[in-house]
Amino acid sequence: MGLKGKLISSVEVKCGGHSVHDIFHAKTHHISNISPSKVKNFEIHEGETIEVGAIVEWTYNDDGKDKTAKQVIEAVDHETKTITWKIIGGDLLELYDSFTIITSCDHHWTTWTFLYEKKTEDTPEPLVLLAYVLHVTKEIENHLLKQ
Repeated sequence: MGLKGKLISSVEVKCGGHSVHDIFHAKTHHISNISPSKVKNFEIHEGETIEVGAIVEWTYNDDGKDKTAKQVIEAVDHETKTITWKIIGGDLLELYDSFTIITSCDHHWTTWTFLYEKKTEDTPEPLVLLAYVLHVTKEIENHLLKQ
């Protein structure tokens, strides 16, 4: 069968994981300025900040095509610097029945975890998306190191 999957990747960040977490938690709207070739827009539809229950939407560029991802924030843990984002709308749900993204940041690492269920056996593993979020993370790191 193999329709359920889990991908995990960590990337070293010289600026400190707490700084990357701060961008994702408190300054999320800045990501489109930090990585304009990848992230076109970020909007909070419900709630005022990245908090449990908030509904957010990203417009992002994937291989020259604008796509969207609408998410509900399922968990925020400030001690472990972890945010859990569940996809509730957008392009990813064309390929996957469910998709959850977990970002966690510690001293000098940012870790991305994807939990997903593919619609069919032919659906690809989300390796391109994983490379995409790692690229955005490195752009955030570069931005923070310049400050």
